[in-house]
Amino acid sequence: MLAPTPEQYRRLDEMAQAWRQRQADAFEAAPGRNPHLDVDALCFQVCPDAGEASAGADYLVGALISPVSLSLVLFPVFASAAAPAEGQRRVFALPSGRYPFVAEVLEGGRWLWRCELLDDLSDVETREEGSRLAQRLMDRVMQPEAPA
Repeated sequence: MLAPTPEQYRRLDEMAQAWRQRQADAFEAAPGRNPHLDVDALCFQVCPDAGEASAGADYLVGALISPVSLSLVLFPVFASAAAPAEGQRRVFALPSGRYPFVAEVLEGGRWLWRCELLDDLSDVETREEGSRLAQRLMDRVMQPEAPA
């Protein structure tokens, strides 16, 4: 597992802040909003090459937690990477399988691919519990799929 560089961590934090701003009204209106949680980019690492349709080393893979959801995110390794069209859909292969992502283009030229996995975090009681949930998600996503 390759960890992000300090510059990539800075960009991940900026992405999380831009995503929070974009979703602020939706968070406030969500009936299942968890007041214990905030938007945070967690457990990111350089994406391994998993063969055809793999995200590969062009992306960092990690979790994006918010007051209403937990998502799997692919974030470009390089700030200069060209953004896909907003709303574009694409399936990426990760070690545990194939996941459907949607492109989200944020302010300031930031963008990400996002795959929402949980849309109800109302029972998460603390930020620390949310972080542990994100870690378990990433542990499972990064484990190779068992042969059939």
